[in-house]
Amino acid sequence: MPPDRPSQVIAREGQRTIRPGARVTLHFAILLADGREVDTTRRGKPATFTIGDGNVPGGFEAALMGLSSGDDERIPIPPERGFGLRREENVRTLPIADFREAEPLESGLVVAFHSPDGDLPGVVQEIRGNEVVVDFNHPLAGRDLIFDVTILRVE
Repeated sequence: MPPDRPSQVIAREGQRTIRPGARVTLHFAILLADGREVDTTRRGKPATFTIGDGNVPGGFEAALMGLSSGDDERIPIPPERGFGLRREENVRTLPIADFREAEPLESGLVVAFHSPDGDLPGVVQEIRGNEVVVDFNHPLAGRDLIFDVTILRVE
């Protein structure tokens, strides 16, 4: 006896789904909750990476699990699964003398600070006399995002 409703397609024969270690080629756009685009590959070359290689935040990778070539999804990504929560301890006040090479110094300027682990970007928030307030949070920290993806290939 046939089922009352059509069965759901889980995967087509020979089609691979995204899982740890899979090599994925996709187009994506990262959108703010209000729909403003902050990054995209859609007007250029698609992105290719291996799940688990550290090139993509874990929450974005987790959102891709189980998708296959041809899937087109808009996936909400909360801050804790995206670029993390905004942390006030990542906002520092530094002496203006440390910024002699970054002149003209103004709010919004991104400055690279050298650390043993490589360059660390900070955004100048405010200049107060002989001090500079610098935010070392990721610019998308604390933001609800939408991950708009089109899966092109899974290997």
